[in-house]
Amino acid sequence: MNAGAFASALLDPELPCPAGLRAWNGSDPARRFAVYRNNVLASLIAALADTFPVVRQLVGADFFQAMARLYVQANPPRSPLLAFYGEDFPGFIAEFPPAAGLPYLADLARLELLRVRAYHAVDLPPVDNARLAGVLGDPELLPGMRLLLHPCVAALSSEYAIASLWAAHQGLLEIGSVEPTQAECALVLRNGLEVEVSRVGPGVVAFIQGLGAAVPLGQAVGAALSVDGGFDLGTTLAQLLAGGAITQFALDSERPTP
Repeated sequence: MNAGAFASALLDPELPCPAGLRAWNGSDPARRFAVYRNNVLASLIAALADTFPVVRQLVGADFFQAMARLYVQANPPRSPLLAFYGEDFPGFIAEFPPAAGLPYLADLARLELLRVRAYHAVDLPPVDNARLAGVLGDPELLPGMRLLLHPCVAALSSEYAIASLWAAHQGLLEIGSVEPTQAECALVLRNGLEVEVSRVGPGVVAFIQGLGAAVPLGQAVGAALSVDGGFDLGTTLAQLLAGGAITQFALDSERPTP
């Protein structure tokens, strides 16, 4: 039996039951295959619903079911780890004509995907805050310092109110107070076992991206200030340290220090 043909038939109800299947009791294998196909589709759709719960709430269960089914049929899993299934779902939503009336939906899906990645990120101990504080107290050392962020940390910019929409669906804001077309940025990090989403300015996004690219602190701050004159380094570092989001630091050419 051709494995590719079997996989294709498994996700496409328009295709016939693959040739060569046999039932143990001699019954029609097509009926058993149809049940198996439905179970596979239902499992993959449920996995998407677990990853994108706010997207599902926004469009409703029936719409989400239909959209997710089309995605599953066009994008079978490439890994047995269903926790990460749906990495292409935000892009699919962006190109899905029936979802055009909710232009913020794709970015909200990107935010939810970042939360899943943060939750499953490897555990790493945070930096020694006392040692780092001692270095931060010397302004001459700051420009060349390099900070290593925990892999759970991510930042996202959007033309829409993704952080507020997400918060409203957690009961943290009144949905009526959210203006969806208001541009927002979101910071995602895992604090203990909780994945936090915070609304931040565009400077924080530029700063996080700079640190992620291993640029010196001075350069990362410069990038942040270039897009957001109100960027505050002290507030941002305090937020990262409180969440255990900085794991190592180094001065100039030194090796990173926990």
